[in-house]
Amino acid sequence: MWKIYLMLTLVMFMWGLNLPMLKYLLEFVGPVTMTSLRISTAGVAVFIILSAMKIIRLPRRSEWIYIIPGMLLNVVAHHYFLNAGLTMTSGTNAALILGTGPFLTAVFSSLLIRVFPSRLQWLGVLLGLIGVSSVVLAGGGLSDISQGDVFIFLSIAVQVLSFLIVAKAAATLDPRLLTAYMLLIGGSTLFVIGLFAEPGELAAFGQVPPTFWLIFGLSALFGTAISHMLYNYSVGQAGPTKAAIFMNLNTLIALLGSAVFLGEPLTNRHLLGLVLIVTGVLFGSGAAEDLWKKRKQRSADESG
Repeated sequence: MWKIYLMLTLVMFMWGLNLPMLKYLLEFVGPVTMTSLRISTAGVAVFIILSAMKIIRLPRRSEWIYIIPGMLLNVVAHHYFLNAGLTMTSGTNAALILGTGPFLTAVFSSLLIRVFPSRLQWLGVLLGLIGVSSVVLAGGGLSDISQGDVFIFLSIAVQVLSFLIVAKAAATLDPRLLTAYMLLIGGSTLFVIGLFAEPGELAAFGQVPPTFWLIFGLSALFGTAISHMLYNYSVGQAGPTKAAIFMNLNTLIALLGSAVFLGEPLTNRHLLGLVLIVTGVLFGSGAAEDLWKKRKQRSADESG
């Protein structure tokens, strides 16, 4: 399980750094058009990776029941609302709202698939939520609830619902292969939507600076392709609630990236948020319980 924890931590680093990259890309191209090509590129990248791993196969008819709704929620709706929301609200507001993901996952898991987190996991969820709030409020907090804020909340809500589908699909379909189909079909669907929502926006790609393509490639490959493939695989192994706890690290990593790359200051409240977020991850993911059990077992073996 520790390999899964490390994998999820790596994913959060990629997702945390992806948020400022998306903000940069959206300065040049409309949200739907840019997202459709970025997601489609990510889908092709995942298929190439899985082809090298020799785990490509056509889905069974029964598995399309998971692929289609998973694609509509995880790719089309999530990325549409996320990118549209980022054009209308601040990165600080977005980070706080995205930090509600673990709490929403715990609630939806309890209501929809009857998977109930333990008391220690609920404590981890709440500590992480407090930590995220502490970190974001250090930068000014939520000034006004805007349409962009609502869009960001919708993006995380539909993504959380998609994680429950991924957990169900993992029984017969490799989550990494599920990711490939969702990204490719979802990217194509967004492209069609973009033709109607943003007519003529494709021409904007001809006027972007070279740096745009570097950030675009990094975002597509690491921020979407590899990270989504690893995260969906982790959901299949650890379950949606445990995996979602690590989403609290997104805010922290995004702020650290801003401090390093943009020169934004870090305060004592940021450090307090760091402690709460890491503690929440340890409790909510079950890592603390695993360490406690191993320590008790070691003590029992030594005394025996």
